Amino acid sequence: MRFYPTALQRDLIKRHIGPFIFTFLTIMFLLLMQFLMLYIDKLVGKGIPTSIVLDLIFSNLAYMVVLAVPMAVLVSTLMAFGRFSELNEFTALKAGGVSPLKVILPLIYLSVLLSLALAWFSNYVLPEANYHARSLFIDIRMKKPGFDLKPNTFYNGISGYTFLVKRIDSQTDSLYDVTLFQEQNKNHDFAVIKSKEGYLKSEKDEETLTLYLYHGHLLRYLPQQVGQPKLTDVTNFKKYRISFDISQLAFSRSNPDRYSRDDRTMSAQAMVAVIDTLKGQIQNARSNFEKTNSPLAINFKKSKNATNFSHYYKKDSTSVKPPVKTQFVVLNQVKNLKQEEDLAQNGIEQLRQTIINFENLGVNLEWRQKRKAEYKVEVHKKLSIPFGCIIFVLIGAPLGLLTRKGNLGYAALICAITFTFYWLSLIQGEKLADRMYITPFWSMWFGNIVLGIIGILLLIKIQREHFFTR
Repeated sequence: MRFYPTALQRDLIKRHIGPFIFTFLTIMFLLLMQFLMLYIDKLVGKGIPTSIVLDLIFSNLAYMVVLAVPMAVLVSTLMAFGRFSELNEFTALKAGGVSPLKVILPLIYLSVLLSLALAWFSNYVLPEANYHARSLFIDIRMKKPGFDLKPNTFYNGISGYTFLVKRIDSQTDSLYDVTLFQEQNKNHDFAVIKSKEGYLKSEKDEETLTLYLYHGHLLRYLPQQVGQPKLTDVTNFKKYRISFDISQLAFSRSNPDRYSRDDRTMSAQAMVAVIDTLKGQIQNARSNFEKTNSPLAINFKKSKNATNFSHYYKKDSTSVKPPVKTQFVVLNQVKNLKQEEDLAQNGIEQLRQTIINFENLGVNLEWRQKRKAEYKVEVHKKLSIPFGCIIFVLIGAPLGLLTRKGNLGYAALICAITFTFYWLSLIQGEKLADRMYITPFWSMWFGNIVLGIIGILLLIKIQREHFFTR
């Protein structure tokens, strides 16, 4: 059975397109600005090629798409159905005996298709984009492009020199209270250069950086002769210039395939395979422990009786003495005290080793359980966020019809409240699941379930009003 939307339904779909595109682009712009504010100072003016900066920005657009699409769905749904109700079209619809569900149904179908497309994007495109972006970040950090001076922080990014600057004027790039430590090599002695102010200038070849210093002094430590005192040479200057070779700081790309993947850079299928591997490792660790440790030792984390054998020991154990009656059946079978002591000591050592093995097993299993939980959270996230498109249609359509407001400001207010709850549930749920306080399922689906229930209740409300007014 095929579904053919009516003219009214097609009109509502068209009303969604404009707000959806506008909201999507607006949210993408805001997320992009947030990204740039966090990283622009580490990218611009550091000698990184413009193509690399654009590549990094483009790679990070993938996660922004996953966040922006559900938000745009909710805003466009609220605006379209709010406008539909504000113009009394919904009232006329109810008077004509048309069920509200028939009007909402096409949008639910479209949200299902959109959620499937977003799930595919999250599973196949997003991991590769994250992996590519991470490799770029690693290359930028490892190759140390540019000159990254910070106030009151030692900087040794240039071989042979250490910088300390107390204040940097961000508008003029002037440096104040500069201290430069020059290491000793075959070309010059160890020296300390201090000046009241200065500035850095990049030369045209882009491989030379020149430091201009004003009103300071140079303290040079001369080579010490055998049997002679240390000599220093102090030179005052009004202007001093020193050039640095920064060709080693030039950016170059490494092979991204050499980096390992984590949960953010893997598809759901790959993470399920890792989860199965971790399950097998957990079972093997438990089996090996049970094979190498007796059942009796497993149940003894601490043995009070094992530490109470010391009062049976005698300093003089060379002579054969009769055994001491104990509460342990095995010890009572030996013929003399020396054998009894040796057997007891051997049992204590075995118990101690079993305790150590048991603690190591606990640490091993806990680490693998946490890793398994992290991967499960990411698997559920790849489905829960795209499924939010359906949830936001279920909650946005009846809210728009009931509020009778189709303007952007009203829709933005409702979205702000809804998404604050939704993203907090995802972020906090992920943290709790990673620490194994809650299951990965509830960490990623709690927000969808709560909002879905609210949406269904709102749909029931407008449907009951439809039946009562007929």
